[in-house]
Amino acid sequence: MTTNKDFKRLVRGRMLKTGESYTAARSNLIQSSRADRRTGGPTVGSPVAKLDYAKRAGWSDDLIKAKTGCDWGRWVKALDHAKAHEWPHKEIARYISEKYQVPGWWTQTVTVGYERIKGLRAIGQRRDGGYEANKSRTYPVPLARLYRGFSDKRNRAKWLPGVDVTIRTATKDKSMRITWPDGTSVVVGFLSKGSGQSSVYMQHGKLPDKAAAEKVKAFWGERLGALAEVLA
Repeated sequence: MTTNKDFKRLVRGRMLKTGESYTAARSNLIQSSRADRRTGGPTVGSPVAKLDYAKRAGWSDDLIKAKTGCDWGRWVKALDHAKAHEWPHKEIARYISEKYQVPGWWTQTVTVGYERIKGLRAIGQRRDGGYEANKSRTYPVPLARLYRGFSDKRNRAKWLPGVDVTIRTATKDKSMRITWPDGTSVVVGFLSKGSGQSSVYMQHGKLPDKAAAEKVKAFWGERLGALAEVLA
C-alpha cells in the first residue's frame, strides 16, 4: 500500500474521531507529522504508523493471525489489491470467506476490522449508520461448560436474571444468535483457548446511537463478570 493511501486512511480515521472536515483533518495530520519528524517520532506511512491497524480494527494482530493466518497488514494489502474498500459489507465478507476459506465468525471480524481501518465505519458503528457493542472475555473453564452457561436456561438465569431472550439459531460450542427483548440482536461466538480455557465474543447490534452502544457494552462487561462468578 502506498504512503498516499496510508495518509488518506489516517485522514478518514481522524475525521470519524474528531468530526473535522477532510481539509482540517488533513492539515492537522500534516502538522503532527512534521512535529514527529522534528522530534524523531513516527511519520505518516512509516512502519511504526502502520502498527495502528490493530488499534483501529479493534482486535490484536496476534489474535487475527492465529485465527485467520494473516495479520492486519497482510489483510489490508490483500483487500486493497482487490479494491474491497469500494464494496458493500456483504461482498467483502463473501470474498474473504470464499477466497481465503476463513470461518464465518472470523470472516465478519476481518471484514469489520478492515472497514474500520479504511475509515468506512468507526468502532461501534455499522456501515448502515447504526451502532453495535462488542465485548469479549476468557474464562478458566472448558468450552462446553462456557457454552452451557449461555444455552441452558437455568444456568443463564443465574447471571442474566429477568431477561427473557429468544435463541434464533445455535451451533453447539461455536455460535449463537439471540433476539433481545427490545428487538435488538446479539451474536455470540465461542472459542476454545486450550489448557481448560475458553472465550466468548459478544456483538450486540441494531443499537440507535453511540451512547446506547456504550451503555450496552458496559452492561455486557458487568454481566460477563457475573458469569465468571457462576462458572467459578
